[in-house]
Amino acid sequence: MTAERQVPPFAVISGAQVQRALDGNEKHIVSLVEEAYRLHGADRCVNPPSLFLRFPDRPSSRMIALPASLGGANRVDGLKWISSFPENTEAGLPRASAVLILNDPLTGYPFACLESSIISATRTAASAVLAADWLSRGRGSRPTRIGFFGAGLIARYIHGFLTATGWDFEAIGVHDLSSRNAASFRTYLEQSGSTGLIAVHDSPQELIRVSDLVVFATVAGEPHVEDPTWFDHCPLVLHISLRDLAPEVFLAATNIVDDIDHSLRAGTSANLTEQLTGNHRFLHGTLDDVMAGRVQLPPDRPVVFSPFGLGILDLAVGKYVYDGVAAAGELQTVDGFYHEVTRYG
Repeated sequence: MTAERQVPPFAVISGAQVQRALDGNEKHIVSLVEEAYRLHGADRCVNPPSLFLRFPDRPSSRMIALPASLGGANRVDGLKWISSFPENTEAGLPRASAVLILNDPLTGYPFACLESSIISATRTAASAVLAADWLSRGRGSRPTRIGFFGAGLIARYIHGFLTATGWDFEAIGVHDLSSRNAASFRTYLEQSGSTGLIAVHDSPQELIRVSDLVVFATVAGEPHVEDPTWFDHCPLVLHISLRDLAPEVFLAATNIVDDIDHSLRAGTSANLTEQLTGNHRFLHGTLDDVMAGRVQLPPDRPVVFSPFGLGILDLAVGKYVYDGVAAAGELQTVDGFYHEVTRYG
């Protein structure tokens, strides 16, 4: 039987509602992100290249459109529209702001607009934790000494997800170009109940050398870590900000991405390494390849995970939020949002 096509009601979901729907559900969110990666690897999603809007008068700022279609049991289409304005941080504001539009796969009508900076940070953190889990398997044991290179909101979310999913560290290092940000992040770590030794490192080299799990969560626009010998102890590197590592570091590492085509765009470290070498053989596979056993990780090289960020992850988390808010009877719909709802009036 053909499903009945109706114009859906349009709902607006606030950041407070998003936060309530996500709090305390970190393990489930990681499983949603894992399922989305597996669906993508099985070609059951559509995830075209992101579209960047840049500004000649504001070169450090950008807006990005991430259209996507998620298959599987929670099928949904949609678009994340996210802005990155690094100068916001000087005023104490978050760097990024975003909205997520969810579309009905049957009619194409948008049925929800969600505040999405929280969703974006959540899916980024869940992806990082999923990668840390899978990429540390087979390396003897989980990392116990973590270093955060960049001390902003994304670093905080990643630490929160690691803690909520059972990770424990004997030492936590922090490095940031801003001593104020580094001190604030240290205070956050102390107040979060972290039991490991917390240290702020003035030297990026020192931070990397004493960490067996390194998290890059910066706003860097070009590589600033150039010496591959800093990674001679073969750490696991979550290269979340994508543009921190010079090609020399990439070429000395085992490199895992979320999507090979996506990772080779927009001036990422992988993109620059491809331009230097003329190929992308330095990319050893995707996280889905690792989860499916198609790629094995050698123990004698650093492992770098560089996730470009797939729109399907935002859809997976956004649909989970929508379903939770709807089940709680808390959807705030806009009456009459669609006015022309019959073809001939």
